[in-house]
Amino acid sequence: MGQEEEIIGVIDGLNADFMLAPLKNESSCREEIHPFDGSIPIEVGDYLRYRPLACPVIHFAKVIDISPGIYTIHLVGPLHRLGQDDFQFKDVGLAMILAFEGIVSKGKLPKVGQTVKFIPEYCMMQKVHAGMVVGVEGKKVRIEGIDLKVW
Repeated sequence: MGQEEEIIGVIDGLNADFMLAPLKNESSCREEIHPFDGSIPIEVGDYLRYRPLACPVIHFAKVIDISPGIYTIHLVGPLHRLGQDDFQFKDVGLAMILAFEGIVSKGKLPKVGQTVKFIPEYCMMQKVHAGMVVGVEGKKVRIEGIDLKVW
């Protein structure tokens, strides 16, 4: 058998188990976030500006679903990539990334209960993320307990 191609984070040089791609017909992986400032009213369809805890990059995202205090989002990228000068967003400040949901596009398919290292395909830094796999359906995976501190 041939050897699988290594998946290596650009910014940290660490090996990842797999790349995570968006679900079919979606623009980015689904992420669940929890902004620390709960005083800002947020609705489905709102665009948010935030910085994930432990990440130096400001993110912009569209809210696609809401549970109390938890917002499911699609990343939409930096403002200059949106091509809109009058882009309206809510600045929610620091947020914790709680979960990712997407498709394993490259690498090893994980098992439920496994701690994994992965790279979201659209991550600007191509940084290795870590978390616990809590759901697998075919190539669709859900990872919770997201952390950027990976050794």
